[in-house]
Amino acid sequence: MINKYIKVEQGTYRNQDMSGKIFPILKDYQRFAGKEGGFITVDCSELDGFEGLDKARINVPAITDLTLTTEGAFQIQRDEQNKDKPESTPATGEETDEQAIDRIAARFEILDEMAEAVSTSKVRAMIVSGPPGIGKSFGVERALEKRSMFDDIAGSNRKFEVVKGAMSPIGLYKKLYEHSAKGHVVCFDDCDAILYDDLALNLLKAALDTGKKRTLHWNTESRTLMAEGMPNSFEFNGGVVFITNVKFDNVKSKKLQDHLQALQSRCHYLDLTIDSMRDRMLRIRQIVATGMLEKYAMGKEAEEQLVQFIFDNKHKLREISLRMVLKIADLWKMAPDRYQHLAEQTCMRPGA
Repeated sequence: MINKYIKVEQGTYRNQDMSGKIFPILKDYQRFAGKEGGFITVDCSELDGFEGLDKARINVPAITDLTLTTEGAFQIQRDEQNKDKPESTPATGEETDEQAIDRIAARFEILDEMAEAVSTSKVRAMIVSGPPGIGKSFGVERALEKRSMFDDIAGSNRKFEVVKGAMSPIGLYKKLYEHSAKGHVVCFDDCDAILYDDLALNLLKAALDTGKKRTLHWNTESRTLMAEGMPNSFEFNGGVVFITNVKFDNVKSKKLQDHLQALQSRCHYLDLTIDSMRDRMLRIRQIVATGMLEKYAMGKEAEEQLVQFIFDNKHKLREISLRMVLKIADLWKMAPDRYQHLAEQTCMRPGA
């Protein structure tokens, strides 16, 4: 999972000026051996100017030329690069807001249905792709929770686990072993680092294989496996859900494309098609309209004002997500007359 983002205040890539650009970090700053300056390794798969690459080394004069920033700032840069569709009345043949909301809603209905199918072993595996903070995880976890209700009542161990955060290959192997029995499901939520590690990817491909037997091997000596009494190979009969921010169709690295195509061929792949700032705003409107803010008891007029405030400031906020809606709603609950001012100070980028 990529959880740090860096802004290059001054730096270059192959003599191209990278000053002001924001990247997800893959490896922290390293000094050059025997000379001044250093470099940082970044994920460049979603940015222009790096065709055919998924990572790059950005050279900087010093570590002080790097500034930690937020995922929201990266999203804004990416959206501006992709030139969002106009939010005014669409021309003939273009998708209207109503059509876009219907498209997004239909995808989430399929997500709920597929998650239920994995939880009941009707489907072996599913990959769900979409930007962060739009509710990808909610439907999946709800289906798994529902399936585990009787285990909870009986006091039995749950047959599913949601794994979040960084995941090493050995950690992936252990987690798949723990849920290798039929009827078990392991859900990897935003563990995107797996996609950039060849060993982890090969383990995941073995777990998702469509053959009659899915056997995973760990062919190197491991003190971790020995200490925990785990075998060097096992048959995997469980289910897998992989929730990711990576849009498979947009990856430019040929090597990574081949890996991702291999994953897609082994399981169901659902792209939630929320590809722009406009889509994220429509998703927010859709979910708020279905009662997301009912617990705040703010009334419809206040709800509409809150959503409009987010819409008007979408390029200033640190991120556009359902989480941001709840953050601002919390500020409304704290100070209904001042929540917009508070949001400007706590939810927006300085100088935006």
